[in-house]
Amino acid sequence: MSLNLDARQRAMLQEMGVTVWTRAETAALQAPAAPPPAAAAVPLPATAPLPAAPAMAQPISAPAARAHTAPAPAAPAAHAGLGAPGAAPALRLHAPQLLYPTADPAQTPPGLGAGWLIVTEGIAAADPLGGDAGKLLDNMLRAMQLHRHPRVFVTALERTAPGARTAEGAAAPADVAAALAEVVTTLQPALVLVLGHVAARAALGRTEPLGRLRAVPHTVAGRPAVVTYDPAFLLRSQDAKAATWADLCRALALVRKAEGGASHAG
Repeated sequence: MSLNLDARQRAMLQEMGVTVWTRAETAALQAPAAPPPAAAAVPLPATAPLPAAPAMAQPISAPAARAHTAPAPAAPAAHAGLGAPGAAPALRLHAPQLLYPTADPAQTPPGLGAGWLIVTEGIAAADPLGGDAGKLLDNMLRAMQLHRHPRVFVTALERTAPGARTAEGAAAPADVAAALAEVVTTLQPALVLVLGHVAARAALGRTEPLGRLRAVPHTVAGRPAVVTYDPAFLLRSQDAKAATWADLCRALALVRKAEGGASHAG
């Protein structure tokens, strides 16, 4: 995919720590270096630019999002692949909330689908775009132009200590997965963006390393899902930002492809 990013998108990617080369810069890097006297010229390796975010879909009116807090189980049971009772930490799934409620549907770029649901850990449920992790999440979504979409929801996962299973609102991973599936069924997002290993375990019920989960397609309650790194991890591991941007571009491509198939079917 070619890079057609405006100055604001480039600034957002720079904030994420992702270097984006222009065509002129890439061509200059691909040109062979001038040979020193009496020595053969050695060409520099080509540097391929990161894929650009595809063009983006007119939203549909949002159904009212219901609050979903996973209930505390009466007797925690082992969840397949997540260890014996007491091994996995209890989780709290906060109610989904709109991130950009003032976005104008008439100004939403095409190709973004009917809505998005972001599932992540490490952000404050009361202020999901606050703090360093929340600001980085905002930058990631703005680089995808999702800040111009009125139906972008986020549901925060809060992890408690292993001994806090009986805390109010805390639940075993299996119960969180069921509550999350209900949220997805209610909102019917075009895509579920799962950020982080804890969120992936809760949403998918799988324990493979995050690198493996990133490499394969997923579904949550029948909706397509993409797994990538969460903002809190990216603050500690700057090298993972480029891979995260590639995952976000893949998520946008999936939504655009699904919309294209739906339009042809209609």
